[in-house]
Amino acid sequence: MSLALEEKLAFTATMSGSYEAAAQIASKWGSAVDDSVVHVLVQRVGSKAEAQSRERRKQVAQESDPQRAASELALLMVDGWFARFRGPGWGKKRTKKDRVEWHEIKNGVFYLQEQAARTEAGRGIIVDKVVVRTQGDAAELGQRLHWEALRGGLGRAKNTLVLGDGIAWIWKLKANRWPEAKGLLDFWHGGQHLWSLGRACHRMDEAKATPWVEKRLHRLRHGREQSVLTEISCLKASRSQTGKIVRKEQKYFVGQALRMNYKQIADRGWPIGSGPVESSCGQDQCRFKRPGQFWTKSGFENLSALDQARRNNHWDQLWLSA
Repeated sequence: MSLALEEKLAFTATMSGSYEAAAQIASKWGSAVDDSVVHVLVQRVGSKAEAQSRERRKQVAQESDPQRAASELALLMVDGWFARFRGPGWGKKRTKKDRVEWHEIKNGVFYLQEQAARTEAGRGIIVDKVVVRTQGDAAELGQRLHWEALRGGLGRAKNTLVLGDGIAWIWKLKANRWPEAKGLLDFWHGGQHLWSLGRACHRMDEAKATPWVEKRLHRLRHGREQSVLTEISCLKASRSQTGKIVRKEQKYFVGQALRMNYKQIADRGWPIGSGPVESSCGQDQCRFKRPGQFWTKSGFENLSALDQARRNNHWDQLWLSA
């Protein structure tokens, strides 16, 4: 197989939904191969991509476009999702061990404010961004994302904003990796917890909960978050099941109270939602969470590394040093 054909097949594998689909596409441009051949190729080249990524991170990241003016704002968005992996009991007819295990995949997105735009139809797009993912812990995601972000201009940005949902590991990562950055709870996630609280306060009566929630959402969005948070903290919770929900949501809002200054952030023209990383997670699941897909650690890692090399402009390095 020529180097040019290998590159073409590897690229197709990162853009299609499965190795079988990549092989079918290849047959249409005159290179009939079995999907097992595509799989073996991805494992070999993906392993190389991961090794190159680890080696790069041992060096100080150099900004790819140092002549560009310093950005007013750098954005870091973090989230997670779950993929199916083969468990220790995989392939065995009788075993007490789990055949399938769910592992969290952590995603991160970085871009500069001026790289966000809108199409003529009004749909938001990001013309250039970094996308990273890892099976590892939050610290590893932070290392990968930080290195790529420095390459993308994070170091010279005048302000940095970290957006995410309310899960604890995101804000622990922010505190350890980007302590000087501003942090903001994604408005949609905050709203979902307010809806949960509103329904519980009104005995799951949607009709009664709706005006209560919408009024407080408006106040949260327009600079009156402290009054809403104070009101939430003063709610009385019974010992019923709905009372447990009220106490749970009260605890949630106490933990997020310093990350809900939406009007202040929006007035600066900054985003208050983590849509780009939510979109990234959704796109990943279209490739890594399809029916019948059960990954091994190395199988996931190699395809993921190859995909990230394409997305983050490291693709040519794979083939120049082949």
